[in-house]
Amino acid sequence: MDTKEFIQIRRFILKLGKMLHKYGTPSFRLEAYLDEVARYLGVYASFISTPTSLSVVIWSDRHEEEYSHNARLDPGELDLNSLSLTDELANLLLSGQLTLEEADKRLSAIDAMPSPYGKLITGCSYGLSTGAFGMLMGASWSEILWSGLFGLVVYLWVLWSERSKRVTLMLEPVAAYVVALLACFASRYADPGINIPLIVLSSIIIFVPGLALTMGLAELSSRNMVSGTARIMDAMMQLFKLYFGAYLGVATGFSLFGENTYAPEPSLPYWSTWLAVLLLAFGLVAIFRTRAKHIPWALLSAFIAYSATALSSDYLPQNLGSFVGAFTLGVFANAFTRFANQPATIVAMHGLIVLVPGSKTYIGLNSFVSGQDFVNAEHIGQDVFIIFMSLVAGLIFANVVFPTKKAL
Repeated sequence: MDTKEFIQIRRFILKLGKMLHKYGTPSFRLEAYLDEVARYLGVYASFISTPTSLSVVIWSDRHEEEYSHNARLDPGELDLNSLSLTDELANLLLSGQLTLEEADKRLSAIDAMPSPYGKLITGCSYGLSTGAFGMLMGASWSEILWSGLFGLVVYLWVLWSERSKRVTLMLEPVAAYVVALLACFASRYADPGINIPLIVLSSIIIFVPGLALTMGLAELSSRNMVSGTARIMDAMMQLFKLYFGAYLGVATGFSLFGENTYAPEPSLPYWSTWLAVLLLAFGLVAIFRTRAKHIPWALLSAFIAYSATALSSDYLPQNLGSFVGAFTLGVFANAFTRFANQPATIVAMHGLIVLVPGSKTYIGLNSFVSGQDFVNAEHIGQDVFIIFMSLVAGLIFANVVFPTKKAL
């Protein structure tokens, strides 16, 4: 291998790694995928990925050429559209349909690509997802409406954070503070008796890091100790920031507008739960930037995960039902990779959002600090721990019983 070819290969691998990191790929999947690409391109490589860095060492067969690179990166965010396009590009390269030079140009084009849904649809998706989560948590119709409206407020802060680095640094606590303040205002002048903490949780649910906690535990189970620990600690700090912002906002609102007395309303019918799952999955399509051709798969994954959990809970303890849901979801996602030749993450994330107990973690933190529960949640700490373990175990068992053909 001559020097020019080696330079071209390592530039492509490095760019591919940084892009996959940017799109929120878990470390153990990123490292395995890059290793496959490197071996196909005829070089040896070693990769170490964490949520905030990527280290790469590449060398030729007889060490005629060797290259090392360490990069400090921002934590990635899920972009399933770019992830899918990048994987398709890598497949074309590995099948010989593209040259390295052509693949490198297309990578740059994918990296510069905006969201396929635009800001208006994405904003509506925030309102739809937050309202649907409130419905899933048993909120009343008025509380669902407030959750959706405040979800739009949260999206305005997200848009501002894209233009201001200072807002980015304080996005989660400030958004939670503003939502909590608005909820107190609404309870005083528009809709007395609403469940303020539930509305606040539903409105900021996009920020609650249940998925990040699950990914961190999955990385720890795959022996990616540094990445898993870092991801879990980052998720915990994000959770603390969210709760502090909400706690401060409610305290300020009660001081300005007076305290709210919660007046429970009749529960919604059982069918509303399934409607909530559908609306939540639809809302996540634009937020996760899922490609149009993958939308049916994504919606189906959410229903499969939730229905498997709900049905198994009739025969198992409810928190162990998550194991069955995660196992079923894992098998479905791995089957998707064989059928569509796309990363399992594309459909698995929609199902995991329905399963992960990020909201229960927030509720448990509220119970610990205030000593009050705003939903019926006994033994919340034990439930959260068992559900997290059940999710990770279910995904591991699924990969053993029906392994995926792709590292992503």
